[in-house]
Amino acid sequence: FMDENKSILIDKVVEKLKTVYDPEIPVDIYELGLIYDVKIDGKKALLDMTLTSPHCPVAEILPNQVKRAVEEIKELEEVVVKVVWDPPWDKTKMSEAARLQLNL
Repeated sequence: FMDENKSILIDKVVEKLKTVYDPEIPVDIYELGLIYDVKIDGKKALLDMTLTSPHCPVAEILPNQVKRAVEEIKELEEVVVKVVWDPPWDKTKMSEAARLQLNL
């Protein structure tokens, strides 16, 4: 059971995540399936995200972009973005919309 505020905050986080794009792929990181988990703990958001590859040139930039985007949510006081490599990302994690957009 998740209280309504948490659910509203998670929706807001997802909305913000959809404004962050992988510079190499014209699809937002949420649709790409790069966000593995979003947890809300009081006024803190905890996100687990991955990148399309460990050698991704944006490995340094993307997590910061995610953090900054989510920090715009005024109800949150802290945003923690953790980059995880397990499970490794692959195309199956993309939404159907993203696969259609990329003709995969």
